[in-house]
Amino acid sequence: MKNSITRSALAIAIASLVSSEAALASSHREAPNVTRLPTIDSTDFYAFNSYQDGREDFVTFIANYIPLQDGYGGPNYFAMDPNAVYEIHIDNDGDAIEDLTFQFKFQQALGVSGGVALTIGEGENAKQVGIPLKNFGNVDTDNSVNFKETYTVKLIKGDRRDGMATDLTGDNGTSFSKPLDNIGEKSFTDYDAYASSFIHDMSIPGCDTGSKVFVGQRKDPFVVNLGRTFDLVNYVPLDNGTNQSDSNDDLLDKNVTTIAIEVPKSCITGSGNGVIGGWTTASLPQARILNPQATFDKPSVDGGALVQVSRLGMPLVNEVVIGLNDKDLFSSSEPKDDAQFADYVTHPTLPALLDILFRTPLGATENIAPSNIPRNDLVTAFLTGFPGVNQLATVTGSEMLRLNTGIDATPAADQSAFGVVAGDLAGFPNGRRPGDDVVDIALRVVMGALCHPVDLDGDGTATDDLGLCSPSDAPVGDQPFSDLAPIDATYVDSTFPYLKAPLAGSVNP
Repeated sequence: MKNSITRSALAIAIASLVSSEAALASSHREAPNVTRLPTIDSTDFYAFNSYQDGREDFVTFIANYIPLQDGYGGPNYFAMDPNAVYEIHIDNDGDAIEDLTFQFKFQQALGVSGGVALTIGEGENAKQVGIPLKNFGNVDTDNSVNFKETYTVKLIKGDRRDGMATDLTGDNGTSFSKPLDNIGEKSFTDYDAYASSFIHDMSIPGCDTGSKVFVGQRKDPFVVNLGRTFDLVNYVPLDNGTNQSDSNDDLLDKNVTTIAIEVPKSCITGSGNGVIGGWTTASLPQARILNPQATFDKPSVDGGALVQVSRLGMPLVNEVVIGLNDKDLFSSSEPKDDAQFADYVTHPTLPALLDILFRTPLGATENIAPSNIPRNDLVTAFLTGFPGVNQLATVTGSEMLRLNTGIDATPAADQSAFGVVAGDLAGFPNGRRPGDDVVDIALRVVMGALCHPVDLDGDGTATDDLGLCSPSDAPVGDQPFSDLAPIDATYVDSTFPYLKAPLAGSVNP
């Protein structure tokens, strides 16, 4: 399958960009209920063919959680929820049901002997008193740690709850360690080197060797003009070539917590056609009873069946495609049931909102939103994928990030932030890499870019007619819409786990 896609198939691949029409911001705080549960709030999901040298036969999945972290958020920083279940799901046959699930559970522990204590007072007045901090000295040189997180990983084949589960192992058996967050430059001499020691080899029974796993704090890789975007797009979203600026990125000073795995392609494609669908979820026990005498080990008692609370596949679906009344329902639903949300795709409200906001500023006298309603082209792109490109072996309408594992990865230096539309077949919407500018792509597509010629072959000129709709259907579809916050592959690393080290909570003077 590698690099055997025809020109016509590539053209239809561009249409799948509309499946991300919602991507006006990262998936932070995307539904009313999840805003009350930040530790299980998924912010972004990535799936891409690994582009690190020598890792061409691997796929990387990244699921980011706990949004909008300030590096200085002490003294407790940003631990994962030990009662939650965090999962990365893979469908490799197209029935919109997970065939494989990588399941993460976290554990917390105090430092030695139940927590580091200091002797306060002398003689008969002396007492051992626990310290209030997660570290009591330099961490990476002296291991002065008063709080530790570990986690386990299971591979579940079949149903996520009733399938066959196998404990995955590393150098320390079934327990993997997670680094402390980047408290600051006095607590860490070299945080990047420290955190890199928590990249673990992971053994998957019956799979080729070489899998890796990392969980820890990272610099939020997503860029977006977040505040102004949700203030009714409080800027003119057009780029004349001089308006791009990092100062427009409201996530510039934010961190996230990353779950990243790298696994051989042969492990995850099954007997399908090499295209996989992926998404991440987080679930909590159905009941939580608060302990009126809370302790570190038992602040609450949690029990009952697991309930899915957070879900993310394609970027920003829940924020600005799904109606406010259905956002929590979407968070708790599974891809196989996505037909219930079809109206949000066939009759999208976002183009209409942009028309209300910008018809006059753009000098238009009539509706600037694409007029081909119902958007049956979006149903194909959004819920089914396209033959020969990112369509699974069986076609079931569902929302998830689709990746063709048979398309070679593009080296970081050669990547285009605009992915397939710029002739880079290994980029969005064929999966999603951290350096793909899904915001600008989506803004242009939602306003009708696909109705106009595009640069399909990457030669720098927009001369390729996709034949999906006509220019008259999208009167402003040829305009360079943008949130004015740039991103490309240079904003992230080119080795696993690809995301840069997190910003420090303080810097040395």
